[in-house]
Amino acid sequence: MAKHFRQHYCEDALLDELRQGTGLSRAQFLEQVKFPDATDAPGPSIRSGDFAEILIADYVEFKLGYWCPRELRYDMRWNRNESTKGCDVLGFKFVQFGKVSPRDELFVFEAKARLSSNAAVNCLQDAVNDSAKDPLREGMTLNALKQRCIERGDNEAAAKIERFQDMADRPFMRLNGAAAVLSIEAYDPDLLAQTTTAHHPNSSSLKLIVVKGDALMPLVHMLYERAKDEA
Repeated sequence: MAKHFRQHYCEDALLDELRQGTGLSRAQFLEQVKFPDATDAPGPSIRSGDFAEILIADYVEFKLGYWCPRELRYDMRWNRNESTKGCDVLGFKFVQFGKVSPRDELFVFEAKARLSSNAAVNCLQDAVNDSAKDPLREGMTLNALKQRCIERGDNEAAAKIERFQDMADRPFMRLNGAAAVLSIEAYDPDLLAQTTTAHHPNSSSLKLIVVKGDALMPLVHMLYERAKDEA
C-alpha cells in the first residue's frame, strides 16, 4: 500500500536520479520535495485531499473496472503544498479499445475530504457543487493528461484519452461522481441526506459516495511516513 501511494508522487525508478545533487536521502527527498508538509498549513489539508482522491481513484479503477491514469495529478507539482487543478479523478471504459462506441464511458469524479474536523460538515454537497463545474475543466484536464502521456512516450494511453476529446463527433457516455471522505466526527447522516443534486448539469448520471472512518488523519500521516521510509 505504501509503495502504491508513493508511486503517485515519484516513480521508484526515477527517485535516485531526481534526488541527485540535492544532498538528500530518498526519504528526505520525498518528505521535503515531493510530499505535502505534515504540519505547516496548508500541507495537512493537501495531504487529506490527495488521500481522498487516490482512495476514490482506486475505487473507480479496481472496484468499478475503469482505467484511471494518475500520470498528471501529483508527480509534476511545482509546489508540494498546492493541490493540482482540474478534475480530481478521471475514469475511462471502452467497449473495445480501438473501435469507437457510443457506449464507451468517461467517469469524472470530484472528491472532498474532512479528516480532522470535530464538527459535522456536508462535504458531499461541496463535492456535488464542484462537480457541476467539471464540464469547464474536463477538456483542459484531458488535454493535460494526454500531453503528459505523450511526453512519457505512452502513445497508446494518449490515444485512449484522445478518444474522449470530441463528444460531438465521437459520442460517449459521460458519468459524474461526487465523493465525501470523512472522519467519524465529521460524519452526520442526517446532514448528508440533505444533499441536493437538482442543479447539477448531469444529475441523471451522477453517482454519490461517502466514505467514513475513525482516526483517518493519523492514518494518512502514517501512510506518508511509511511511504518515505520504505523507499
